[in-house]
Amino acid sequence: MGKALSKKELDKYKEDGFLFPIEALDQKETSRFRAALESYENSDGASLHGSARSKSHLLFTWADELIRIPRILDAVEDIIGPDILCWNTLWWIKEPQSNSFVSWHQDTRYWGLDTDDLVTAWIALSPATKESGCMKVLPRSHKGEILPHSDEYNEDNLLTRGQEISAPINESETRYMTLKAGQASLHNVRIAHASGKNSTMDRRIGLSVHYIKPDARQLEIAWDSASLVRGKDRFNHFDLAPRPKKDLDEGAVNYHKKASNAFREILFKGAEKTRSVL
Repeated sequence: MGKALSKKELDKYKEDGFLFPIEALDQKETSRFRAALESYENSDGASLHGSARSKSHLLFTWADELIRIPRILDAVEDIIGPDILCWNTLWWIKEPQSNSFVSWHQDTRYWGLDTDDLVTAWIALSPATKESGCMKVLPRSHKGEILPHSDEYNEDNLLTRGQEISAPINESETRYMTLKAGQASLHNVRIAHASGKNSTMDRRIGLSVHYIKPDARQLEIAWDSASLVRGKDRFNHFDLAPRPKKDLDEGAVNYHKKASNAFREILFKGAEKTRSVL
């Protein structure tokens, strides 16, 4: 038994490359975090967009809380050990009746990290169902070679380059990771995953939080950042990001700009063109 996962659950994660659901937030907590997000959106006059989609935990105290949820960190610790960095966060928001989708892809192909021990926790702040465009995965695809990808740049694709696996995907083998609001899923950085359109009348709101061990390295650029969320960093491969003292304080905004520019540089390394998704 680990802190959060049974041996059966841990074995399943290692074999399949994903696990769900994880009980992360209660109803009151879920409502509070969704209200904080939408309060910022209302003040900004638009749905969360641009660079604020990534590394928002550097900008907002409530987003910083989301990367430190004990129930999630306990499960991540069972998988990668007691020393944990949050490398990045990304919001995945599909408006009601939206055509937005995420094409089949593998994150490890684009993130520049030298580790397979990266666990993504996908936290649902609204129901993630087949109808709302929940994530779907190809079980055990984390075990093989990285599949070939192409950049399609579809405007409705939430991915930066519209990156898409160019090899055939057997949809009959895929698994839908449906979640209630407040639940989370876990998946390995190498697993093939995608999601469809939101045909419901509610927003589909999810935050992906990407956890690594401190011994990981960034191979694409010289400077990268991460947040220490549990244990110790004995390697100093990443600049340890400061926690925001208040929402959008000047120091937080400046650091976020540097960190998100670095992330954008990583994502578009080798791309023929860029997009304004981030």
